[in-house]
Amino acid sequence: MSFLYKSDPIRGARWAELFAEQAPEIDFNIWPSTGDPKEVRYLAAWEPPENLAETFPNLEIVFSIGAGIDQFDLSRVPDNIPVVRMIESNLVAGMVEYATLSVLAAHRDWIRYSAQQRQGTWKPMPSVTANSRRIGVLGLGVLGTAVLTKLQTFGFQCAGWSRSEHSLPGIECFAGKDSLQSFLARSDILLCMLPLTPATRGILSRDLFQHLPDGAVLINIGRGGHLIETDLLDALESGQISAAILDVCNIEPLPQDHPFWHDPRIMLTPHIASMTHPDTAVAAVLDNLRRHHKGIPLNGLVDREHGY
Repeated sequence: MSFLYKSDPIRGARWAELFAEQAPEIDFNIWPSTGDPKEVRYLAAWEPPENLAETFPNLEIVFSIGAGIDQFDLSRVPDNIPVVRMIESNLVAGMVEYATLSVLAAHRDWIRYSAQQRQGTWKPMPSVTANSRRIGVLGLGVLGTAVLTKLQTFGFQCAGWSRSEHSLPGIECFAGKDSLQSFLARSDILLCMLPLTPATRGILSRDLFQHLPDGAVLINIGRGGHLIETDLLDALESGQISAAILDVCNIEPLPQDHPFWHDPRIMLTPHIASMTHPDTAVAAVLDNLRRHHKGIPLNGLVDREHGY
């Protein structure tokens, strides 16, 4: 019985150490070394290898090393093999940190002040209290829920939107397409934390932006595919959106001639909002292996019908 890791080999070396300490009965291999393919029962990868079923005929579980699985081609993973998203404490904590930093930067006009500094302009902005600032999060999964719970402690008016019904203490929850416009209308700062699926690709578009309050701020920490980039540039020009913080782009790395680089209303980071940490990631994987052996539900199990 063996476990195959297919991603960054430096992190993989730490995974190997942790498996040797905590699960020595499992033979651990780092791609491209696979050991005996017939012995591979578990795979952790950013992108699975091709011909998965043929190469590893006894595979039992595929783990994504990230919180999302949009980089997977699920059609190449047999239906009988569970696919599991990464849910681990440091990944959640990192996302909460980034989202909190971004919301506070938007709330306190940090992007405008940064642009003013480069221009040599000393001009205070009108102050807005947290309890009068309305925060909206698209996506109420583990990450979106954790972010809203933290932002609530600053006194912001917090709300979340998702496809299905949710209930969170002190947070206004919207569900389904019929409630989306009402949710957007009360979101001065909008964070996208949705999974990328055919239904959510391109959701951050002209049609969505027109329902936000004038001068809203957009924060995208979902996927680059959520955003129609030309629509954002148009919304910035019209003033519909006053600023944007983007950790993800359609093409990564962003091409050097892309207009986002030099737009003073846009803050860019290179897809670093949150990353898995080997110690807590391995703990989460081993916990799921124990669940698998006991026949109890896996944490982060992907619903193939919905794509997350």
